[in-house]
Order: sequence, then structure tokens, then C-alpha cells
Amino acid sequence: MHVLGRFVSICAISAGLALSAAPDAWAGAAGKKAVASKAARQAHKVKPQSAKRNVSSRRVVRAVAAPAAVSFGQLYGLHQTNDALDLKSSVALVLDQDTNEILFSKNSQAVLPIASITKLMTALVVIEAGLPHDEILTVTEEDIDTEKHSRSRLRVGTQLTRGEMLHLALMSSENRAANALGRHYPNGLHAFVAAMNRKARELRMTDTRFNDPTGLSSQNQSSARDLATLVKTAYSHPLIRELSTSPEHAVHVGDRQLQYRTTNSLVLNPKWEIGLQKTGYISEAGRCMVMQARLAGRKLIMVFLDSAGKYSRVGDAERIRKWLTDSLPAMSMAPVPGHPKLTS
Repeated sequence: MHVLGRFVSICAISAGLALSAAPDAWAGAAGKKAVASKAARQAHKVKPQSAKRNVSSRRVVRAVAAPAAVSFGQLYGLHQTNDALDLKSSVALVLDQDTNEILFSKNSQAVLPIASITKLMTALVVIEAGLPHDEILTVTEEDIDTEKHSRSRLRVGTQLTRGEMLHLALMSSENRAANALGRHYPNGLHAFVAAMNRKARELRMTDTRFNDPTGLSSQNQSSARDLATLVKTAYSHPLIRELSTSPEHAVHVGDRQLQYRTTNSLVLNPKWEIGLQKTGYISEAGRCMVMQARLAGRKLIMVFLDSAGKYSRVGDAERIRKWLTDSLPAMSMAPVPGHPKLTS
């Protein structure tokens, strides 16, 4: 593994401890904010006459906002890496699916949390286990997210087929659906996570480890190079291609109909021909996205990790698309400006 990769991997434990302690620090900052706000309100509770006489001596008390959560990539300083396309993702990789030729690489060896990109491995394990897609699975309290407290429209007691759970997990990143898929694996959730890690080893994804089937845990980590392998493997399954690129899907839950939509706006963009995709987000991972797409007649795999802005991963994909469509015919002869051989 590259030096940076080893550094990132080794630092993950200490960074994780720092993040686990962060809520207390942030709570302290929030408490200071509340005190400051109260002081500000009290400072303004004066009679009009008194206010006129003491305008020059009045102190302005400003509340201090609590610091925003930072990603592992930000902690490691990966966002300071410059690239010729000015990508907002701290990690990026583009390679030819057929030849494995690397067309663009930025910190591709860094090991970071991958959020809901995890669900691609979840789908892979479920499908390769040959479990019946029409079997009814039930959402229970065990599927409630107690780590990130994310929301879900699948109430406890909801019953859907395994195929529907898989659809919602891939298309809309439904966390309870993904967890239910893991729980209903033979011998339960623990065995499912073990199967995820076993599959990663089988694919020689040496930078990768999984802790849950949803990606809510920051212990689900990988590198861009490993994720390119996962995308390539997942693409070999037509069902994963179909469900991950589905624009919307409705499920019937009792007397209700729930309408779900894709989490990736590029699926709806006619400029893109996407064969597989998955997005992800938790604060430790930043905004993430992987795709298989056809550009200029070539099948390409794209990985974007740790993008700071809500829409910046899509913006990065568009920058890559424009650059590739403008220069792909001459790509084998001319590297991107600022990259000697397009590799990190």
C-alpha cells in the first residue's frame, strides 16, 4: 500500500476516537452558544429611556456557532491536494472498465469511510447467496438507526419482499431496508457482515472492511481502487445494474403507497448513460458517489469520495465528463495537465 494509504489506515483508529469524543466538545460549544444567546436577550431587556442614555456603553454579545462536523478526509488534509480539474472531492478515480487503464487519479490509495457505497456489497452478498427475492421480510426495531438517527419511512412492522428491500436500498439508499436484508441472511446480521468481508477478501479488496450493511458506521472503509473493483464486480449482475439506476419506485405498505426516487440526479440526465451507480453520505465520509458510465464509446468506472458540498460530487462528475468528452480520443497520448501519467 502507498505511504499515504498506510498513513490514512493507521490514523483511522485515532481519528475515530477523536470523532467519538467530538459530540461532547460540540455539546460544550452549543452550551456556550445557548448561554451567549441568553446573555444577548438579557442585554436588550432595558427600558427605552435607559437604552437611549446608554447606547454608547451597551455591549453586543454574539453567539458562537458550534463547529461543523468534519470528514476523515478533512482531518487527514486530503482536501489540500490540488488537481488540474479543481475537483471538490478529496479522492477521485476514473478508469477504463475493459482495460483497467487509469485515466484520472487523485488520492486513490487513501482509505476512508464509504457511507452508503457499502450497499453495493450488501446487494452483491444478497444476490450471490441465491436467497428468494419474493420472500417477505419484516422491519423490526433492530433496523432502527441508533447511531446516526437517520429517518426512514419504513415503519417497524413494515413487510416487503427481499426484492423490494433490495430495490429501495440501491436506488434510494434506504437504511432500514439494507439492515433488514442483513438480518434475514442465514444465521443473522453477524454472519452477513462476515460474508461481506469475506467477499472483499475474495475480490482482493485489501483496503476494505465492513461493519454493517448500511454504511452508517464510519468503520465501513475502503479506497477508491478497491471500490472500482467492487463496481466492476457488481456491474456483472444485471439486477444490481437495473435497480441501482432505477429513477423511481413505489411500494405498497398496508393501505399506503410510498414513492421512492433515486438519490443520484445524474440518472435522470440525458447527457449521461449510466450503467450502475450508488451514492452515500455520513459526516465522516463526506459526499460519495461511484458510477459505471459510457462516455465517448468507452465503459468507465468513476469513484468520488469525501466531497464537501451537497452538489459537488455531481459537479465533479460533470467536470470529468466534459474533460473526457473533449480529450478522450487523444487520452492515450496526452496526460491531463498537472498529472504526469494521470496516476497518484
